[in-house]
Amino acid sequence: MSTLAINTISGQTAANSVVVTGEGGTTTTSLQQGLCKVFINFNGTGTIATRDSFNTSSIADLGVGNYRVVFNNNMDNINYTNVLNCNTTASFNGMFGSTDTATGLNTTSQLEFFTCSAHSTNNNPRTVQTATFGDLA
Repeated sequence: MSTLAINTISGQTAANSVVVTGEGGTTTTSLQQGLCKVFINFNGTGTIATRDSFNTSSIADLGVGNYRVVFNNNMDNINYTNVLNCNTTASFNGMFGSTDTATGLNTTSQLEFFTCSAHSTNNNPRTVQTATFGDLA
């Protein structure tokens, strides 16, 4: 087995463009585009507390099932993609999350979202995990 030990990867034709060939050898993808830019895993009940995070400066509890995540490094625009997962207690009968860029709650520096039961009632899940993909500023 070989080991590659490096500190920096730069594209040969453009420093900010590294292309990776897919498993089948016929398709390519941009390494930068495929990376998660922000993630956080936190306790959603009681006093919220970060369990693990990347590129996150703070979280806020804005009310029942309503949270804000503030980024260390801003996104380039508000058209980023966010994946949200909630772990619940049995009494919630299922959970889902909702983010909305149309209301202006999501900006290049923060993400706001709601966690709700299957009956569309805001609830605080046991844990919340969110991952954000897109371009950094």
